[in-house]
Amino acid sequence: MAISQTVDRLVVTFLVDNCIEWMTKLPPGFTHEIRQHLNDQEPPIDSLTGVPFIDLENFCCGAHGFSALIETEVNGSEPHYTLFDTGPDSRSLVRNIAGLQVPVDRIERIVLSHWHSDHSGGMLSFLRLRGPVSAPCVVDLHPSRPIARGIAPLDKIIGRLPADPTFEQIEEVGGVVEKHSEGHAVAGGTVWVSGEIPRVTAFEGGFPGGVRWVGGEADSEGKWVKEEDIMDERYAAIDVLGKGLVIFSACSHAGIVNVVKDAVAKFSRPIHMIIGGLHLAGPELVERIEPTVNFLANQMRPAPTYVLPMHCSGFAAKVALESALGQGCVPAGVGIKVEVNGDGDGEQMMFPPCSRKVNLQT
Repeated sequence: MAISQTVDRLVVTFLVDNCIEWMTKLPPGFTHEIRQHLNDQEPPIDSLTGVPFIDLENFCCGAHGFSALIETEVNGSEPHYTLFDTGPDSRSLVRNIAGLQVPVDRIERIVLSHWHSDHSGGMLSFLRLRGPVSAPCVVDLHPSRPIARGIAPLDKIIGRLPADPTFEQIEEVGGVVEKHSEGHAVAGGTVWVSGEIPRVTAFEGGFPGGVRWVGGEADSEGKWVKEEDIMDERYAAIDVLGKGLVIFSACSHAGIVNVVKDAVAKFSRPIHMIIGGLHLAGPELVERIEPTVNFLANQMRPAPTYVLPMHCSGFAAKVALESALGQGCVPAGVGIKVEVNGDGDGEQMMFPPCSRKVNLQT
């Protein structure tokens, strides 16, 4: 039995990302932000020239974090809206939502991928945006919220990350907290949210230098402990008719190969698209790039149609993916919209995916 419902239409709008991309030619189904402002909205007409006025005050800004609006639809029914992560702060998500005219009151659920502030920082501001008569917004969270997290490369603490919202703060601004450590379907059964991701590869070792504060909220006797696995991280998956899985992995601390292997094991469906941060940036992660790209491009059969390396993927990983996948590596960024439509004929020709060894231990 399927663990989630196959959808006929998926629309993704990127609300927060490190990159802004306006110029590169995109594949079919992808739309630059500037075209959305000109075609989907009603820009003012310039009185001097008589053409639409492109007001950059209304365009998205980049920020170090991730947020994506996921719209799913089955058989022409009313779509479901899910917000996957909320970016790093109170400003970027709010600004970009306004510029893209996002229907905030129709968003049913926030899914937080993991407890890091570059993914949770905009949550409270988003909830405050919603109108007083809006239906309650569920906030889907892993129950293991850390008191604090920090960064400690070479075992030297260099900084504490901003605090994530507490369960109480979320409820105070109208969120309905749901805690999940196991996989479950949301959005009318159209979006699968994973549980904790099994670590099975040999080369994906978590978040180097990750530490967690253990002790009370005001406990001076607390201490930092090493925490590189980030076991509260979760991915989301949508199964599109005749296309396969679209995977959202916001930061991939678990490793994107671990994520993909878990999704394929659960769904027995090919991967159509991989979206999000692959966490391959930084000198300590360079050695993971080659085996990751090798798996995605050479071991997976069929290979993903598209990989969208975003947020924390890093320049070197993007270059390697573009070299291996060509136009299958899409330079996505904040403001871009992606539409994936189901294909009934294609569904009849789909086979379960497989992987093969290519001189690589995983």
